[in-house]
Amino acid sequence: MVKFSPKYSTGAKVNGDNVWFWVWQTIYLTYIKHSLNRGTDTIKETFTNGLTNAILNSDRWPSQLNTPVKGHQLCTAHLQRDAKYLVELYDSNWASKFKALLTQAIKLKNRLQPIDYLKGIPERDQFESELDLLLNEEIDERHKKVITLQKKLRKQRNSILTFLYYHEVPPDNNGSERAIRNVKVKQKISGYFKSGKGAQTFAINRSIIDTIIKSGTNILEGLNCIAEIRPD
Repeated sequence: MVKFSPKYSTGAKVNGDNVWFWVWQTIYLTYIKHSLNRGTDTIKETFTNGLTNAILNSDRWPSQLNTPVKGHQLCTAHLQRDAKYLVELYDSNWASKFKALLTQAIKLKNRLQPIDYLKGIPERDQFESELDLLLNEEIDERHKKVITLQKKLRKQRNSILTFLYYHEVPPDNNGSERAIRNVKVKQKISGYFKSGKGAQTFAINRSIIDTIIKSGTNILEGLNCIAEIRPD
């Protein structure tokens, strides 16, 4: 099982068209792809059979949630941000409790050791029970946005605390946020690519460099090794 975190970014132009840059990454590798859309077609084109051995950590974009995978993890950073907004908007007790539950679950994650995942974890079971109560709690009908979030989370119930079941799965997709940062810098500096080939070349080169960095290899040494590869 591996953990993948997808992310996409737009803002650049190729011949007047928006270019979407996707990134899928694990602790070992980074893969960046440019596309003219941010929908399911890009995922199907990239991963024909899905990622059936992976836990996909995402920010709830429909095309990400529809990817065939072993399991999903909703980015808790995004969920906490949503909850904070609702607390400020309605002074919502429900949102406050949901945000606190995620905070405590993340603290538990930070204390767990790899061997702990092979046995029962009472605190995890308690969080699961508390989550069920929250998702079925009656909410003030005036708090419409809170009700909307609760309904969405009911449908994605099994993807909220996945990170407490796998040592390799983080509670958020911040790694992909960092991986897409170089793309955003490029977009802000130049604003566009002259051709689709140029966008593709940038995505390939950035994928290679980021993966070399994750391996702990010197970038120049890694690129030199690649340059010396000769097909049989």
